[in-house]
Amino acid sequence: MFQNLSEKLNNAFRKLRSKGKLTEADVRAGMREIKMALLEADVNFKVVKEFIAGVTERAVGSEVLESLMPGQQVVKIVNDELTKLMGGSVAKLTISSQPPTIIMMVGLQGAGKTTHTGKLAGMYKKQGKNPLLVACDVYRPAAVKQLQVVGESIGVPVFAMENAKDPVKIAKEGLALAKQKGYDMVFIDTAGRLQIDESMMDELVRLKDLLKPTEILLVIDAMIGQEAVAVSETFNNMLDITGVILTKLDGDTRGGAALSVKHVTGKPIKFVGTGEKMDAIEPFYPDRMASRILGMGDVLTLIDKAQQSFDEKKAAELEEKIRKSTFTLDDYLDQLQQIKGMGNLEQLLGMIPGMNKSAVKDAKIDEKAMAHTEAIIHAMTPAERLNPDIINASRRRRIALGSGTAVEEVNKLLKQFDAMKKMMKEFTSPGKLKRKFPGMKFPT
Repeated sequence: MFQNLSEKLNNAFRKLRSKGKLTEADVRAGMREIKMALLEADVNFKVVKEFIAGVTERAVGSEVLESLMPGQQVVKIVNDELTKLMGGSVAKLTISSQPPTIIMMVGLQGAGKTTHTGKLAGMYKKQGKNPLLVACDVYRPAAVKQLQVVGESIGVPVFAMENAKDPVKIAKEGLALAKQKGYDMVFIDTAGRLQIDESMMDELVRLKDLLKPTEILLVIDAMIGQEAVAVSETFNNMLDITGVILTKLDGDTRGGAALSVKHVTGKPIKFVGTGEKMDAIEPFYPDRMASRILGMGDVLTLIDKAQQSFDEKKAAELEEKIRKSTFTLDDYLDQLQQIKGMGNLEQLLGMIPGMNKSAVKDAKIDEKAMAHTEAIIHAMTPAERLNPDIINASRRRRIALGSGTAVEEVNKLLKQFDAMKKMMKEFTSPGKLKRKFPGMKFPT
């Protein structure tokens, strides 16, 4: 995400940093490049104009131009202003003091509204909430069935009324059931349209009047660029939305929607969809997103993902196994699966500070190779996974056949595992480390 914008902004910063001392003319030339980069990223023209004016006003002050590292100061100002542009701080979902919390999901057809209704419900279920999904899209063929499939995949019940044609009646019955059964969050999946029309908006207004929702979240496809501004303005004027969910952000290399919506509507982006999996949704942190756009990485989100995926007890057991040199292929497989659980590996690389964006773009992670590794280990017997030394030529042929891979791939995995064990042994032997790095102190 933001790939093109990041590259262009960093080119502009590189020129500013290379000059050492900066003049006002240097800053204004840099601002022209940044302006063009934002416009090409499909950021709304009015937003760009105000953003550049704000950055320029701060950047041409004597405090910046007379500082030791003025180029770096300009980068900091751009980072601050980008963060402010996208909302300043994280905007959390409001939880009603008198359950249930009612979340009304609105948006155009094709934005991913039904899927993200489920994703959000799944996220809050993991946090200990007891959510209910209510199917109020009575127009799109198979919309109710889609929500039921989504609900089943995350273990959240779905309220639907077969053959009912009035979304307001369905919402009323769904809310009554939630109060009766003690569901503390109700997610209302409303109908979308291919374009905004009067009857659609009237129906949403009637739903709002009935439900008096705690939150009205507008789901927008980040890839529609400038159109996102018009859509968000219309929905906000009619419904007074409380926040936005940006979907398909992982496929949007421009980023115009993320940088325009908050400024235009005054309503915060609360969540972003970052992939197809049901857990590919995360809270929107303006400061972290600004950091990503400017190529500074996003360590905090990386840590959050790691904490969600890694089991503390397993981590302690792993440390013990490494120290005692009892690390097995079962442990290797377990670590592989935990890393995969953190999400898209190319996205994770992009969160590492200093990581070259173009290098990440070109370095395609072969997830098929990871699947082959899993298949190979699964095709081994428990004894073979515990002690790979017993795997002779005939066993290798059997494992290759059982995993649908080639003997060469089995050989490659065993060599990699052997090399990893040797490396682990080096790092758990203070004596060997002292010989490799003389003069350094190591724990004994």
